[in-house]
Amino acid sequence: MSQHPDASGAGSETPNLDFAGTTPYEDYVQADVLTHLQHPLSDDPGEMVFLVTTQVMELWFTVIVHEWETAANALREDDLPVAMAALKRSTRELEALNASWKPLAHLTPAQFNSYRSALGEGSGFQSAMYRRMEFLLGEKSASMLVPHRGAPRVYAELEKALHEPSLYDEVLRLLARRGLPVPASVVDRDLSQKYDPSDEVEAAWAQLYAGDQDTDLVRLGEALTDVGELVWRWRNDHLVATRRAMGSKVGTGGSAGVSWLEKRARKNVFPELWTARSHV
Repeated sequence: MSQHPDASGAGSETPNLDFAGTTPYEDYVQADVLTHLQHPLSDDPGEMVFLVTTQVMELWFTVIVHEWETAANALREDDLPVAMAALKRSTRELEALNASWKPLAHLTPAQFNSYRSALGEGSGFQSAMYRRMEFLLGEKSASMLVPHRGAPRVYAELEKALHEPSLYDEVLRLLARRGLPVPASVVDRDLSQKYDPSDEVEAAWAQLYAGDQDTDLVRLGEALTDVGELVWRWRNDHLVATRRAMGSKVGTGGSAGVSWLEKRARKNVFPELWTARSHV
């Protein structure tokens, strides 16, 4: 934090204002780069809001991917404190991500239409960093790599993520190592495929939740539930904002728009954590 003298001139020292090149703040934050990445393609002033909000979302995706990868790596090493800290940070970041919808949440169709054509075939489902988030949640799909074939580095990162254990895979492997009845078919599954719910995994979570509520595994389950709830809220906020802005029209990039978002909003991540509660 910077230090500034008070009105009387007493107190903290005057900050250094003279630098040979760019300021240390600029060198660290790269603010000049960030604030010159906006290139609206229409004359509508609302497009700037849409563009900046979308870029902010991408930055939050990046942070959340970092947190979930940190948590997954820590779980692999049986380091629950590091995993829990990353998951708890990610819930605060998800809350900030979800709040990003507020500037766009009340767009009328006419307001959105005034710059919608600037998107061309662009659509949020083409976001590579959001795709990595989905992969970490167990929502794997090889077909979602196709839009990125023209960007070798991005494609390689997504392909790697497709074949790596998701965050939930690492959680279930931990439960198995702790002696819970997670079947080998779940632990050794094809990691490039979407995770499908398991009755045995549901029973394992129910067993945990029926016991001592102060164990590290129950706390882990609750941290994951917090994440899952906020992901669900993100999907619902996306659905409502889209519904207000464009109704049931075809989405940008040829997507199914609202009907596709409705299907996503009905799905829970970490599914057995939710269904197990009916058996406790």
